[in-house]
Amino acid sequence: MSGQNMGAQTMDRAAAERFVAVWCANWCKVDIDAVVAHFADDAQMRSPLALSLTGSLVVTGAENIRAYWREAYGHVESADLKILSWSWDHVIARLTVWWQLGDTRASEFMDFDDAGRVVRSEAFYGK
Repeated sequence: MSGQNMGAQTMDRAAAERFVAVWCANWCKVDIDAVVAHFADDAQMRSPLALSLTGSLVVTGAENIRAYWREAYGHVESADLKILSWSWDHVIARLTVWWQLGDTRASEFMDFDDAGRVVRSEAFYGK
């Protein structure tokens, strides 16, 4: 699976597992366009890091998410992102990923629409 959007597919556990692998690979390459390709046009992303760059905890719309990530991470050529664990809740179509990058640990959840695109994500950071 390349950095392309996974296409219109219903998310299930197997698709979620493939998504995690592609999502991690895209972030390791800091391929922001590939990461955003998984988002619905009207997606919302909530992150405490967004507040410092945008003045808001929530970034709305795939193009705004792309612009935020380009500003926040566009200077980085690669990242050694490690997936610690992940879980898929098929009832509410939510993927939760626990990851680490350097000393930073985070959990991130992503809610999916019927086409398998992220409609909402939220990141939580800690040690």
